[in-house]
Amino acid sequence: MSIQIKHYEEGPRIYNLFPLLAGHVDNWMSHIIRAKEMGFNWIYINPFHPTGSSGSIYAIKDHFGFNPLFFPDNNHSNPKGRLMRLIEETNKLGLGVMADLVINHTSKQSRLLHIHPDWYKRDEDGHILHPGAMDNGKMVYWKDLAEVDNLNSRDREALWSYWLSVSKHYIELGFNGFRCDAAYQVPPDLWRFIIQKIKDVSPHAIFFAETLGCTVEQTLDVANSGFDYIYNSFKWWDFEAPWFLDQHRQTQPFVPSVSFPESHDTKRLADELNDDIEAIKKRYLISALITKGVMTTMGFEFGFHKRLNVKSTKPEDWEKNRFDFRDFIRQTNMLKSSYRIFNQEARLETVTNGNTNLLMLLKSSEDGERCLFIINKSSISNQSLTLDTGEIFPEKDINDITDISLGDANIEANTKFSSHARDINLGPCQVKLFYQSPLHCCLKN
Repeated sequence: MSIQIKHYEEGPRIYNLFPLLAGHVDNWMSHIIRAKEMGFNWIYINPFHPTGSSGSIYAIKDHFGFNPLFFPDNNHSNPKGRLMRLIEETNKLGLGVMADLVINHTSKQSRLLHIHPDWYKRDEDGHILHPGAMDNGKMVYWKDLAEVDNLNSRDREALWSYWLSVSKHYIELGFNGFRCDAAYQVPPDLWRFIIQKIKDVSPHAIFFAETLGCTVEQTLDVANSGFDYIYNSFKWWDFEAPWFLDQHRQTQPFVPSVSFPESHDTKRLADELNDDIEAIKKRYLISALITKGVMTTMGFEFGFHKRLNVKSTKPEDWEKNRFDFRDFIRQTNMLKSSYRIFNQEARLETVTNGNTNLLMLLKSSEDGERCLFIINKSSISNQSLTLDTGEIFPEKDINDITDISLGDANIEANTKFSSHARDINLGPCQVKLFYQSPLHCCLKN
């Protein structure tokens, strides 16, 4: 059997194992194996620590402890050893494991409030401040959380050293990377400090910045702090408004990004799209291929409807399968893995066509590799156009353009173009992919 040697770094294909839905740690490996079978190469685990009275897994009470919901507290549990073995077994499967690094806030019942009161933000009367965010134009505050004063604390040196110790603790547990919660709300200099120190001891550790809801300027500040990836806002793009491509144009030269069709903070896509199978597939396919990274949440592959909740979700919320997208996800992830351009944060630009129900999007790398996405935006009607490849791929011979679209069951065979003009027909929500090989092959990033 021949072995394909890839001369490029594969982008992250992330499966979010949500611990409140997964339950006891002994159940986690079955989900990880399923993720492996679908072609994911990273597992992201939300916080697994003891929580405050709200029960929110993001209201961390003890950064070095283990939540008894996942690690029952008994004489034989050895939670640290159990988690370390799980990570080791996951790594042996070829998957990295990512922890949630939450340093913008703690539970308001954290012991740190009593030991280090100067580490927290307070109002004029000395009361603890709660972090918040805009939700539908209204500011919402999370009153179970206490906001940390990472910028102006009088005891900042000790505070930053504590966050470094938390990060090193994750590395000692075996984690390979970090999803950094609310990264733009943390001073860039603190991220530089942590990232540099961690990479000194673990050079291959990867840092992903959660930057949703911030401005492009804030995103670039975060990116310049040493992050390897940011999360983008593709989830909310309607394939028409220019804002997503404008944002991508500004961030693409500086930092690769991760797209996602849903996350633990959003509605389930199957619920949002009223079980429109082709529309759901379209969202995942484009999420996976448009940027270097992709992520989705556990249950997406079965069309789950019930939104994940950081406080109240429980294993009993596991739903009866509405659909089974596992094979489609595997095909998509295999396609992503097979072409360098899908593992790059390459340029994106629209191509004019005469059909307003179609979006033609050209992804181009610096070395000449290209992929044309033709996307049927309509979920109810077929669409067609005559594609003149000579206008879109002018530099190359027609024989270098290949149809690599996903078929119903398998990736279509390498269908070469026989002429510049080709009639293209797309069903509702269908996506066609036309690939042009690079000017120079086998280049490393």
